This record gives sequence, structure tokens and C-alpha cells, in this order.
Amino acid sequence: MIEVEKMSIDQLAGAVVLFLGAVGSLLLVIWQSKCHCKVNLCYLFQCERRPPNEEELKGLKDQAKKMKAKADKKNAEKEDAEKDDILLKENTKSVDLELAEEQLVPTPKKVKELNLENA
Repeated sequence: MIEVEKMSIDQLAGAVVLFLGAVGSLLLVIWQSKCHCKVNLCYLFQCERRPPNEEELKGLKDQAKKMKAKADKKNAEKEDAEKDDILLKENTKSVDLELAEEQLVPTPKKVKELNLENA
């Protein structure tokens, strides 16, 4: 005979959760599909495929348009953000160059200040 090792309650709970998760996933796939489901005693589920009616097709078209509009909006926002980043980098480079030039090339006002401080 086959000997089965004793299991703890947490192992039993894990096995039950895994089993129920598998059954629940199967049921979710069946109920969300476009099948017309019937429960039968001989077979667990008996499905037949029915094409969507005109109302469902119209709803699907509307959903597709909304999703496309959202995707276009996100792409436009992403492009705008990239352009802003490029402009910001260019502006910071020009400001850094201006500050560096001010520090390297003394103006007459700075020369007077330096002469007064040294005296």
C-alpha cells in the first residue's frame, strides 16, 4: 500500500487554497468567455458559442475608441514631457555657461570691488 506522511494543518490549508484557486480560475475563464454556459450532471459544463449581438458589438467599438483615445493622450503627454526635459537641459546648460563666464571674465565693477578689498 501507499503510505502518506502526516501533514500539518497549515499544509492542509495550503493544499485547499491551491485547489480552490485552480477551480476558481477555471470558473472565471468560463464565466467571462462568450460561451453560453449550462450546468449539466453528466458533464461539469456544457458550453456553446454564441456570437455577440449588435448592442455588444457597439459597446466593444466604443470601448476600443476610448482606449485608443487614452493611448493617444498618454503618448502626447509623454512627448511633451520629453520636449520639456530637453528644453530644461538646454536652459540649464546656457545658465551654467553664463555663470561660468561671469566668474572667469571680471567686469569693471568686479575689478573695483577686488581692488577695494585688497587695499
